[in-house]
Amino acid sequence: MEETTTTEIEIITADVTKTQPPPPRPSSPHQELVERLKDYGQEDVFALWEELSPEERHLLVTEIENLDLPRIDRIIRCSVTSQGLPAAAIEAPPESCVSTVEERRKEDKEKWWKMGLKAIYEGKLGVVLLSGGQGTRLGSSDPKGCFNIGLPSGKSLFQIQAERILCVQRLAAQAMSEGPTRPVAIQWYIMTSPFTHEPTQKFFESHKYFGLEPDQVTFFQQGTLPCITKDGKFIMETPFSLAKAPDGNGGVYAALKYSRLLEDMASRGIKYVDCYGVDNVLVRVADPTFLGYFIDRGAASAAKVVRKAYPQEKVGVFVRRGKGGPLTVVEYTELDESMASATNQQTGRLQFCWSNVCLHMFTLDFLNQVANGLEKDSIYHVAEKKIPSVNGSIEGVKLEQFIFDCFPYAPSTALFEVLREEEFAPVKNANGSSFDTPESARLLVLRLYTRWVIAAGGFLTHSVPLYATGVEVSPLCSYAGENLEAICRGRTFHAPCEISL
Repeated sequence: MEETTTTEIEIITADVTKTQPPPPRPSSPHQELVERLKDYGQEDVFALWEELSPEERHLLVTEIENLDLPRIDRIIRCSVTSQGLPAAAIEAPPESCVSTVEERRKEDKEKWWKMGLKAIYEGKLGVVLLSGGQGTRLGSSDPKGCFNIGLPSGKSLFQIQAERILCVQRLAAQAMSEGPTRPVAIQWYIMTSPFTHEPTQKFFESHKYFGLEPDQVTFFQQGTLPCITKDGKFIMETPFSLAKAPDGNGGVYAALKYSRLLEDMASRGIKYVDCYGVDNVLVRVADPTFLGYFIDRGAASAAKVVRKAYPQEKVGVFVRRGKGGPLTVVEYTELDESMASATNQQTGRLQFCWSNVCLHMFTLDFLNQVANGLEKDSIYHVAEKKIPSVNGSIEGVKLEQFIFDCFPYAPSTALFEVLREEEFAPVKNANGSSFDTPESARLLVLRLYTRWVIAAGGFLTHSVPLYATGVEVSPLCSYAGENLEAICRGRTFHAPCEISL
C-alpha cells in the first residue's frame, strides 16, 4: 500500500511538472519603463528604440529611470489646467507695508544697522545666491558670475559679492566683540544649474574662494524639467535624450528642500535668509540695515524695491491680490495703461510703483513653508518657446517657477525702498543694447563710489569727462560708504582707478 501511494504521488508530481508553463522571462528595463510611461501617456519616448545603439539605449533608460514621473505628471497637469483661470483683482499695496527712503529716520537706520550686525555676529543670517544662468546674452558661455564688467580692478561679479561678505563679516565682528574680535562666518549657498555647476565650483577653487573659507560656501543645483508639447507630451531633443530646461529661479525652493540645505541651515542656527540674483553689481549682500528692518518688522518675507522710473516701464511690480489678500508680484503686462498710470492722490506716487528687483529676505520657517506649499500646489508658469528636438526647432513649452512665487504664501511681507543708483545695476544685455549692459552697470558703480570718495574728503582728477569715468572702491574698504575718511581725506585720485586696502 505504501509503495502504491508513493508511486501515485510520484506520478502525479511528474504530471504537474509536465503541464506547468515555463516561468516568464524577466522583462527588460526598457519594457518595464514603457509600461510605466503608458500610465502617464508618455510611451512615445521609446518610439525610436529599435534604431538606437546599445550605448544610446543605456543613456535613454538611465535618464527615464531617474525621472520622478508622478511628480512631473502632477506638475504638467496642474500647470496646464491652471492657465487661463480667473485671478483675483489686484489693488495697490498699502502704504503701511513700505518703508520709503524719504520717511526713513536716521535713528531707525542706525537701529536697524546695529540689529542686523548683531544677528550676523550670532550666525543667524544665511545668504542664497541665484546663479544658474550663463552669460549667453553677454557673449559668454561661462557662468554669469564669472563676468568682468570692465571695472578698473577687473573683478568678476562673484569676487565683488564675496568681498562684500568679507566686509560685513568684519564689520559685525568689530561692532559686537568686546576685547579681541572673534571671526564671523556667513554661510553662502550658491545655486547653480547643470550648465554652470562645475565651472562655478572650479572658478571659486581657482580663486581660493576670494578669501572666504571653503567650508562656508555651498554649491547646489536647481532642478530641470522636461520640455513638453502643447498637449503635454515630452519632447525628445535626440532619439535617446529628452529636451530639458532649468525650472526657473523659483526652483530654488525645491532645490533647497531636496538638497536638505534647509535642514543644514537649521542645524547651524540660521534664522534669516538673504536671497538675491547674481547679475546686480551693486547688490548689498547680507545688508545689515535690511536685515535689521526685517527683524524689527517681524515679517515672514521682505523685498527691497525701487520706484518705477515711468508708468510704462517694463518691470514687475508688487500688488495686493484680492481684497485684503497677500502681496505678490505681477508682470507689467498685467497692468493696463490706466492702472499703470494711476496716481496715489495722497503721496503723488504711482499707485503701482514698487518694482521687484530680486533682493529678498525670508525667515527660515517661511522658506520651509514655501518649499512645501509650492510642491503641493505644483503650479508652474507655462512659457511657450522654440525647443530643439529630433525634428528640428519646434514650438513647445518650458515650465518654470519664479522667485517671487513665494509671496502669496507669506502671512506678512514688508517692502523696503532703495535707490536705483545705490543698489541696482543689472547686467543682462551685451554692450550696444539700450539698457542693463556691462557698460551701464560699470558707470553706475563708478559714479556711486565717486560720490562716496568726495563725501569722505577726497578729490578726483580725470582726463575724460567725469560722466564717463570715476573711481572704484574695493568692497574690502567700505560696505556702504562708511570708514573712508582715513583713506580719502585730502587725497587726490586719478580716475579711473581702484581704491583698495
